[in-house]
Amino acid sequence: MNRTGNFWRNFDFVLLSTTLILIIFGILMIRSATIGAIDTDIISRVPDQIRYAIIGLVLVFVLAAVDYRLLGSLHLWLYIIMVALLILVQFLGVVGDAGSQRWINLGIRIQPSEIGKIIIIITLGHHLTQNYQKLNSLRAVIMSLIHMSIPTALIFIQPNLGTTIVFMVIWFAMIWAAGLRLKHIALFVGIILIAAPVMWTQMKPYQKSRITTFLSPESDPEAFYNILQARISIGSGGFGGKGYANGTQSQLRFLRVRHTDFIFSVIAEEFGFVGGAAVMVLISVVILRILRGARRAVDPLGSLICYGVAAIIFFQTVVSIGMNLNMLPVTGLTLPFISSGGTSLLSILAGIGLAESVIIRGRKL
Repeated sequence: MNRTGNFWRNFDFVLLSTTLILIIFGILMIRSATIGAIDTDIISRVPDQIRYAIIGLVLVFVLAAVDYRLLGSLHLWLYIIMVALLILVQFLGVVGDAGSQRWINLGIRIQPSEIGKIIIIITLGHHLTQNYQKLNSLRAVIMSLIHMSIPTALIFIQPNLGTTIVFMVIWFAMIWAAGLRLKHIALFVGIILIAAPVMWTQMKPYQKSRITTFLSPESDPEAFYNILQARISIGSGGFGGKGYANGTQSQLRFLRVRHTDFIFSVIAEEFGFVGGAAVMVLISVVILRILRGARRAVDPLGSLICYGVAAIIFFQTVVSIGMNLNMLPVTGLTLPFISSGGTSLLSILAGIGLAESVIIRGRKL
């Protein structure tokens, strides 16, 4: 009884309520972006998002109730499951847009790379915790990179450049929080410089096009079309927007993939600067509450889990909004809580559940 009381007393309801507001708003925006659609896949986006949101919210409470240290003790099995699922994609994966093979059909389509984002936070967090006192050693840093390299390589060859970069960001954020020495940052920069040309040669034509189009829009007018329409949508929204489901660029179908990659443009067109800023403020509240949980954590594993979850939400938000504003190349990363995507929503909510687990068992500030 006392344990149940502690659960609810320490549960972060500000984090949960802010998350819930973002999910509901996201469902409403997906509905607006898909009104009048005739494609069965597009029509099903709203009910699918609702189902995944319900499952995800249940998952939040389940993971919050489970001691994150128990999950840390299962790190080896979790790592094996993650790698096995990613290998399975290569043999049984469902081919999607542009030839990418990222999903497995198990009655419902799941994206193992999204599940991997959460698992790698747990396994890398445990690895860094075990080597907490050795991070002044180059060997410890290299071992953490090896820990990341297997799943990251399997994700890259799907191909999935966006999630590959997310995994790299998770590694850097968590090892920095664990105490990465300044002398080792040169190693990180060097790895990027060495890996970039190799990654370029292995990228698909459509991935290269996204980068070249960002650097030189005139080089591929067709590829630049979406970015141009996104800018028009954002600009036409002005300060207060045109009203819900009244955006001309989205409702008249000038803006493509408006329910996923470019949903922020729909928000900005229909709710203007006010709506776009409100979304950023709400996501910032989520990130700050998770970072507060990191400060309250009673051990390094708890802190690292929170830093990893916060890094995912922050990075995906910056990239998603940045590509809508033509400040960053299009990567296909979802806007957390809002973009259509069942497995993506589940992974983010699983991260919220992990953060709540840390917060519940943390110390009071």
